[in-house]
Amino acid sequence: VSTKIGSSMKSVGEVMSIGRNFEEAFQKALRMVDENVNGFDPNIKTVNENELREPTDKRMFVLAAALKEGYTVDKLYDLTKIDRWFLEKFKNIIDYYKNLQCIDSTSITFELLKQAKKIGFSDKQIAAAIKSTEVAVRKLREEFHITPFVKKIDTVAAEW
Repeated sequence: VSTKIGSSMKSVGEVMSIGRNFEEAFQKALRMVDENVNGFDPNIKTVNENELREPTDKRMFVLAAALKEGYTVDKLYDLTKIDRWFLEKFKNIIDYYKNLQCIDSTSITFELLKQAKKIGFSDKQIAAAIKSTEVAVRKLREEFHITPFVKKIDTVAAEW
């Protein structure tokens, strides 16, 4: 099966993800596609400009690696032709990931953890970034009273 993304129909699966912002929804969607993926992870693939040019199912992870390596939004736009708005959102995720990597697991604050959750980081992703465990991050999140919740979704665009 070809992994190249094009205009022909293929059964490659799809996800629907809902979040309060693009970053959160995107990271949730990536986790739903593959159980081995923890979100927009820059450590899954290495930077390869040819892979950035080709639209495949793994290009997002090459893009994450490129952002982590310091590629600019303009350079990535030239290589991928992905709209800059999306590239900026992807950059937000990687910038925050890099910020988390600089933090010691014992010094993570309420605000840092809350913001990580707001942009869709799972406990497992946060744990990997701060070199801790998923259980320790979950315990800290619970101590900070940061709990997941679901808001009501208006499925009829306020018609009623």
